[in-house]
Amino acid sequence: MAQVELISEVTGSVWKILANVGDVIPAEEPVMIIESMKMEIPVESEKPGKIIEILVSEGEQVSEGQVVAKIEV
Repeated sequence: MAQVELISEVTGSVWKILANVGDVIPAEEPVMIIESMKMEIPVESEKPGKIIEILVSEGEQVSEGQVVAKIEV
């Protein structure tokens, strides 16, 4: 099976993680929400799959382009 990396599109703070390792998610389902400049930006997968790794925790600062989770598709 292939792995897909989920990437933060903005620099900000991980506001909320909505899924856990092992969860099966549909395409375009938010896995976490990044808060940047009072805006909430969801991080979602373009493909359905199973979450195999979450690389950040709530409250952690992330950079634009940073890999925040991996899913198996």
